[in-house]
Amino acid sequence: MRARDYPFFDTRFAAFAHRGGAAYGPNVGRENTLAAFRTAVELGYRYLETDVHATRDGALVAFHDDRLDRVSDGRGLIGELTAAGVARVSVGGSERIPTLDQLLEEFDEARFNIDIKNASAIEPLVRAIERHRAHDRVCVGSFGVDRIRAFRRLMGRRVATTVSPAGTAYNAFAPALPRVFNSPGVALQLPITLLVRGRQVRTLTGMLLRNAHRAGKVVHVWTIDDPATMEDLIDQGVDGIFTDRVDLLKDVLVRRGLWEG
Repeated sequence: MRARDYPFFDTRFAAFAHRGGAAYGPNVGRENTLAAFRTAVELGYRYLETDVHATRDGALVAFHDDRLDRVSDGRGLIGELTAAGVARVSVGGSERIPTLDQLLEEFDEARFNIDIKNASAIEPLVRAIERHRAHDRVCVGSFGVDRIRAFRRLMGRRVATTVSPAGTAYNAFAPALPRVFNSPGVALQLPITLLVRGRQVRTLTGMLLRNAHRAGKVVHVWTIDDPATMEDLIDQGVDGIFTDRVDLLKDVLVRRGLWEG
């Protein structure tokens, strides 16, 4: 299948609010919360990015780190806590860590790009997508090759998935070989450069863009907060950008006539 076969990608340019726009003024210190995502949606974003972890008792929560410590008043590994324990934790002094169910319910017209952070989150994610009939409004990826393969085995091709970062890195070393473009993933989501075998390798190249588009895949770049870099990436022909500065990306896209809102 190609990206155009999935309603998720029915846009000229995908503007992703990374963790809701983590570095945008009102969202600083409260990334991945309902309040952060609400701010992005109020700005006009319909593509939201989040990560999911499963608690010890199988609840699926939207949170980036495997530990609570960095951005909340809680401590410990999410996978070792119960859903009730995570629900008591606050982010930014007042916000709660949302479940994926809450995100899909509250933002029922938004598209979610979801990163599976641990294997225990795979089955709860499949169940959540089925429960909300959200197949057309999610794209799922993972830094773990085994995790995304396991998700595909359970879900089939009803949900768009990304090419693994390992596949993208492989392309940086052997760009003439087709393996990455034969992946069932239809979106390449990558940084401009990636640390591979101890050195920074440029992953976003003209050849990658041409080959990806020829194979029917889209290319999204993360995480870009500088307007000049955003402009350059658009000129190169990328299909979307993840940003923490949702205000700046919106301004760039409005100027370029690409803002769909």
